[in-house]
Amino acid sequence: MTVEERGFEPGTDVLIRKVDSHLAALRAGLHGPELELAERLARCLRELVIATAQASAADRGQVRAAVHYFVLRRESRGRLLSVRSLAAAQRVVNKVARQLGRPDLLVETRRDRPAREPAADVVLR
Repeated sequence: MTVEERGFEPGTDVLIRKVDSHLAALRAGLHGPELELAERLARCLRELVIATAQASAADRGQVRAAVHYFVLRRESRGRLLSVRSLAAAQRVVNKVARQLGRPDLLVETRRDRPAREPAADVVLR
């Protein structure tokens, strides 16, 4: 029997699969800004899982908890994740990213992002 080495810890693939399968389910029901937020959360979680694969058990545990918070949807009713739950998952994921010293992975909503440069006012005379 041949064992394939991947460079990840055994739990890493499982967590990434959980995130990916949950995101696939969300794509069936969410659209627009909600779907964009879910995709950004999933991208951040994947990065955190990979970044902490060789980290301490405490760091890996924080990331695992964030993945489970995103995937388990305790606040949802029915199949789909409510917008409120995505916002709650966003807070949890951002908290973990900050605690792990990865502010580059913070997930912002559209209204959190800086506005584009305002268009120059045209003065008509």
